[in-house]
Amino acid sequence: MATREELLADEDRRVRQLRTVVHLALSTIAQTDMPLADAQAMVAAVRGAALRLFPGKDLAFDLIYLPRFHRLLTERYGAVPLGGWTTN
Repeated sequence: MATREELLADEDRRVRQLRTVVHLALSTIAQTDMPLADAQAMVAAVRGAALRLFPGKDLAFDLIYLPRFHRLLTERYGAVPLGGWTTN
């Protein structure tokens, strides 16, 4: 059985990993000329990675990170519907 410190260290590692993935995806979308469909697929892939790191935290991702992605995609591509970004 893992100690409390080991569990916290593992969670910290997963949080850092998620932050890195989100930052890289946001940067890639902002700095490249990828089509909207590819950007939306990237958002769905990041959401999938987040749910693998933190199973059952769909709502947390949707509340914390999805608005950032939506804001960026709206800036880059104009009005973008939220549908189709989930991996479910």
